[in-house]
Amino acid sequence: MGTNHVNDPAVIRRLLTNRGRWAVVGLTNNPRRVAPSVARFLKDTLGMEIIPVSLTGESVYGQTGYEKLEEIPGTIDVVNCFVNSQKVGEIVDQAIAVGARAIWLQLGVIDQRAAKRAEEAGLDVVMDTCPMIEYPAL
Repeated sequence: MGTNHVNDPAVIRRLLTNRGRWAVVGLTNNPRRVAPSVARFLKDTLGMEIIPVSLTGESVYGQTGYEKLEEIPGTIDVVNCFVNSQKVGEIVDQAIAVGARAIWLQLGVIDQRAAKRAEEAGLDVVMDTCPMIEYPAL
């Protein structure tokens, strides 16, 4: 594998078609942000369980919110990151530490080194795209 991550269409298909628990990092009730609409799509259209994770730990769509991934009980299938590229490495490391199965970095969220660390730890990685863009292509 080269230095730059390339998204695998088979991984994208699997993540979007298998029901799972998605920890959505950066999800708040702020309507000016894109995270709430993507989380609603994951929940209502794809049937995913949504776990909001944010600095305030606020609940969204009736789902209990958390401040850190390590506070979430049970397994996490996908950690969906709506955070600044400069801050995402820390979230990826937390995801590896809690045994998440996959990392999804949203459109514009890019960290090649963090993606490589996650892949080396055995996680599926999708970077710089959005479920709402990828799903119709399936």
